[in-house]
Amino acid sequence: MGISHYIKEIGRGKKGARSLNREQAADLFSQVLDGSISDLEIGAFCIAMRIKGETPEEMAGFLDATRLRSNLVPAVPGTRPTVVLPSYNGARKLPALTPLLALLLARAGHPVLLHGMATESTRIHIQNMLPALDISAQAATEPIANGQIAFASTADISPGLTRLLEVRRVIGLRNSAHSVAKLMNPCAGPSLVVASYTHPEYLLSMASTFTLVQANAMLLRGTEGEPVAAPRRIPPMEGFVRGQQRVLEEVQRGPLATTADLPHAIDADSTTHYIQAIMAGQQAVPVSIARQVEHILQLCSEL
Repeated sequence: MGISHYIKEIGRGKKGARSLNREQAADLFSQVLDGSISDLEIGAFCIAMRIKGETPEEMAGFLDATRLRSNLVPAVPGTRPTVVLPSYNGARKLPALTPLLALLLARAGHPVLLHGMATESTRIHIQNMLPALDISAQAATEPIANGQIAFASTADISPGLTRLLEVRRVIGLRNSAHSVAKLMNPCAGPSLVVASYTHPEYLLSMASTFTLVQANAMLLRGTEGEPVAAPRRIPPMEGFVRGQQRVLEEVQRGPLATTADLPHAIDADSTTHYIQAIMAGQQAVPVSIARQVEHILQLCSEL
């Protein structure tokens, strides 16, 4: 079928490009994920959307197409809502504490799904820490019990999305797949997605997308793109229950009065030892992350 007619609409430059509706976006992204189009068309799609930017309607369509082509974690009767933590950015200057967030939520009795892949070779990805923290990888189609953490690779959830994420290594730019990966919900049962944004302009578009798809979610300014609160300040946080948005944390200026004693290095071993010390009660949970956990548990109680 091809997507050239869509590229003609979205590829006219930032001022001349036209946006697609949800159905058109779903059809376009379906063809991209299915690999039924040429590499040249995929590259044109990535560049065109990078210049134009995705609208909430387009993102909703992309998410529709992705969910239909994903291996979903099955619903288990009697379990609490699963908390979904996408991890794609890793550590650049600060330790990647997404596994700490997962462990705290599991300790509170919730199933937790970590999913992701390394999209940049220069960062420390959480996959390097998981074995030492007793977090095992599993197939996306396996159920997750209360108090259990599972890691599913993006390739296991959606091979097509994985191929699109890998395009970054070729052209050097992020594309729509990076936004989809942070917003998608690969669970069949009750669940809550914890999504993060790196730049303020993404807040409105991501929030509008969650409202449009009637998502259960938390949205916050993450630590270097990871879905965990910065350990030295409390970021603004938004909550969504069936698409209804509310403010969980307002913008707070300046650092916390008592800041976390972070490890001096961001390598996997240093971060793992820091997380283990917190879980053993030898160090305090950073205030911002403790607050994030409280909000997540409250949102889950409403599902």
